Amino acid sequence: MAGFRAFATQVRDPRLLTTRRRTALRKCLERFAPYGHRATWHHLCTRAGIAPQDRDPDPARLLAALAELEEARALWLAYEAECTTRRRREKRDGIRQPGALDAWHRRTWGGCEIVPCAAPHRHPAAPLAAVLRTVIAAMESGRPRHDCPVCGSTRFHPLADPDRRAAGPVCADCGVITPAALLTRETLAAARRGTSGAAGATGTGAGTGTAAGAVAGPGVRFGASIAA
Repeated sequence: MAGFRAFATQVRDPRLLTTRRRTALRKCLERFAPYGHRATWHHLCTRAGIAPQDRDPDPARLLAALAELEEARALWLAYEAECTTRRRREKRDGIRQPGALDAWHRRTWGGCEIVPCAAPHRHPAAPLAAVLRTVIAAMESGRPRHDCPVCGSTRFHPLADPDRRAAGPVCADCGVITPAALLTRETLAAARRGTSGAAGATGTGAGTGTAAGAVAGPGVRFGASIAA
């Protein structure tokens, strides 16, 4: 089965029909889709200026979408490599029980639905890599918070799907499913009641969907990107 890099090569190949290059980009999302397949596709199309249903888009726009996806994937692979190194070190030191951060890694390993969105047309507007850096920094801090790590909003509502509500509430502004491990008990309880952020206060951060807004998350040190 072809991997991400093989499909990325097809996206770049000017000898291929544009329709096939578009299909190859969609195939890349089967290997790496931080928001989930449909939401990541809509996000990339929005930022690159591609109509999601356009079967013959401008090849330059396909390349722009691929470049954003590859930047985010390189960041995530480097982070996974650092996590693997850390866990080996912890096990040597006698720390056998994984924590909440490691539970999140297991759910997101490989890069699909790292920051899942509840709806495919509602997602942060900032580049994928910026959003991933922000969420990684928030997870590594280990400090429960009252706001969304992506956009700073304090407005949350529960997931409509009862089978997935344990994952966390949905940010009412940027649409991401915020990991429950990142939020305080009070914030989670308010989100379940539908009373969080009643005043509509938001912090600085990203907008949603096609709205303008940039995520400027705290910096995180990452290791060198690994080959995949």
